[in-house]
Amino acid sequence: MPLLDESQEQGGYRQYIAHTFATALRQKRPKLKGCLAVLYDKNPMEASGYAAAMADHFQEVVYYVPYFEHDPEPPARFIDGLLEIKTPQGEWIPVRAAFRYVTQKPWNRIPIHTKTLILNPTLACLAGGRNKMMAAKAYDFFNAELEGTGLEIITPETIWDVRKNQVELWLAKMGGQAVIKVPYANAGQGVFTIVRPSELAAFMSQEFTYDLFIVQSLIGNYKWSSRTSKGTLYHVGTMPNNKRETFVADIRMMIHSTPTGILPLSVYARMARTPLSDQLKEGTDSWDMLGTNLSIDNKDGSFSSDASRLLMMDRKDFNRLGISVDDLIEAYIQTVLSVIAIDKMAAKLISNKGKFRQRLFRSLNPDDALINEIVI
Repeated sequence: MPLLDESQEQGGYRQYIAHTFATALRQKRPKLKGCLAVLYDKNPMEASGYAAAMADHFQEVVYYVPYFEHDPEPPARFIDGLLEIKTPQGEWIPVRAAFRYVTQKPWNRIPIHTKTLILNPTLACLAGGRNKMMAAKAYDFFNAELEGTGLEIITPETIWDVRKNQVELWLAKMGGQAVIKVPYANAGQGVFTIVRPSELAAFMSQEFTYDLFIVQSLIGNYKWSSRTSKGTLYHVGTMPNNKRETFVADIRMMIHSTPTGILPLSVYARMARTPLSDQLKEGTDSWDMLGTNLSIDNKDGSFSSDASRLLMMDRKDFNRLGISVDDLIEAYIQTVLSVIAIDKMAAKLISNKGKFRQRLFRSLNPDDALINEIVI
């Protein structure tokens, strides 16, 4: 986000720590003794930005701790719900609060119930933050509440709880073009754009950890997109470049909860790798035209990022999107509604006694492979 105060170079990082993290820590009961930490498994530059802003705000040492899924000796552990981290000197020390930048299956090593304040908690991921299956249902439930208000969370047509052997049936219903998603993957992993039989065959030939998938209508070029009950939707794309090429792009708005309400924190956009074509030629990769995620999954399990396709709001390249203030307002409203929907789902998953409602979760997300991963 462009800086409101040029002297405050930490920008949104400091805003988040000062108004969201610090507020949650003040409200935490009971109070714990211990240090502060940032847990991460990707984007070291961004995660370290939160750690630096946290150290400056609280004026104390903040531990910056990698917490990878397959690390045989991770420097973080939970003992009876209390997070402990291993210092460079080899000492295990308690943590009173931690900012979580653990993105890959955080529920398989961070418990739902913790004594240490974890922001954001694992429950938020399971309720829809990193669980596309639950997110789709959370949006559907909340849209029912919003009916008649003029507000709605806008999503592609979404079919959930789809088993692999059912994918072709739903694909045919959408005209042979759709998006198939592994519901619990993120960072652009587990997303398959299907526009031709060869891409479907490639998907069907793979083995997957989980049993259920999401099938969504594909939004492509105006000459090729899924057929849905709402008609055919298509990408407008960026402003044309000198070669008259236009690219699929997204807008992402990050918001945060503060004592004065939910406020915008940052805005950015991402472009696809290759221009959007009118014609689908054999051999072209539809994901390169439609996928905007910047994350690159390295062979060693780490992630890197293709920053060349990132459009920052405080840079002139952001103008390539050709959007207006109205578009930014709509992005804010859609983001707020989505967050509220997931928050409501998270609240439903906790009983009056403060316990995780496993039976309800299983009924909403009947995927044994996922359920077996969850650390309560």
